[in-house]
Amino acid sequence: MDCKEAIELLPAHVDAELGTRDALRMEQHLQGCAACRAEYAQLAAARAAVKKHATYFTAPDELTRRIGRALPSAPLPRAWRAWGWPNAAALLATMAAVAWSLGLYLTLPTGADRLADEVVADHVRSMMSDHATDVASTDQHTVKPWFNGKLDFSPPVSDLTSEGFPLIGGRLDYLGHRPVAALVYRHNQHVINLFVAPAPAAGNLEPRHLERQGYHLIHWVQGGMDFWAVSDVESVQLDKFRSLITARAQPT
Repeated sequence: MDCKEAIELLPAHVDAELGTRDALRMEQHLQGCAACRAEYAQLAAARAAVKKHATYFTAPDELTRRIGRALPSAPLPRAWRAWGWPNAAALLATMAAVAWSLGLYLTLPTGADRLADEVVADHVRSMMSDHATDVASTDQHTVKPWFNGKLDFSPPVSDLTSEGFPLIGGRLDYLGHRPVAALVYRHNQHVINLFVAPAPAAGNLEPRHLERQGYHLIHWVQGGMDFWAVSDVESVQLDKFRSLITARAQPT
């Protein structure tokens, strides 16, 4: 099991919903992966907090008795009387199951939310595994050609040293079920990962600011490229970094 599969299965593992085989594979993976263990710990803590602090209400006895007395006297629709109680009860159970499934579907995270979580996981994993770069260089003319033949696109690489965001290098990564370029910058002691890949659709997308697990993220689309910037740097500084990248990527 790799980290990508583990992150997708972690919520089910926290809720003890995995089958025996997947649960064993997950436990083996967690023993050797600190990043996924940290993610598991956060999910488990959130689940425990919700369970502990959630408010539960018990219907008063009188209300229970009133409902019980009212149910037999409530007339069934003519079609339901024709079916009889067993069929009517089956229909009610089916309707309740559909409503529950719809509610569950509406609470599922969107594709963008899952991708944001994946961005943070890749960022954390790159630092915890001491694998921030495959090519370590502050020279954009060294980093950019390194991707030739490794990706089917050429990522824009900028030198922002004079603006306080020196380039550290780059690496190959995997995001949203596809290989991407990860460009690594630094601002003071903060590492910034900039993930770049071809945009799935034409047109630009205005910057979207998010926060996950204490990390700031910015997502935008420009010039046919999909950008994700992530760091624990202050949000103002990350937005300044985004502005510099955007300006350098403008067509001349």
